[in-house]
Amino acid sequence: MARGGFPGGFGGGNMNNLMKQAQKLQKEMEEMQKNLENSEYEASVGGGAVVVKVSGKKEVTSIKIKEEVVDSDDVEMLEDLVLSAVNEALKKAEEASSNQMGKLTGGLNIPGLF
Repeated sequence: MARGGFPGGFGGGNMNNLMKQAQKLQKEMEEMQKNLENSEYEASVGGGAVVVKVSGKKEVTSIKIKEEVVDSDDVEMLEDLVLSAVNEALKKAEEASSNQMGKLTGGLNIPGLF
């Protein structure tokens, strides 16, 4: 075994640098996650008939519905609009999270992060 390290040349100095980089990456990821959680994402469907906002924690925070789309004879259409808006807002939050994490990890696929 190599002095102070692992077989194959992975010495203690290299391991220390790797640990420092991992700690720095972890701190940056925690900060980014906090920023993402404090963000808000909005989606609008039906020409603005339904507007949904979600947090970076992927929780619905607001749903706005224009009066003119509330038709007791067509509740199904309103349900579809709300569903579409919620899904679109959640998609935006997920894309923002993936984009930010991708920038930080340089495109590495690290299990458990997403």
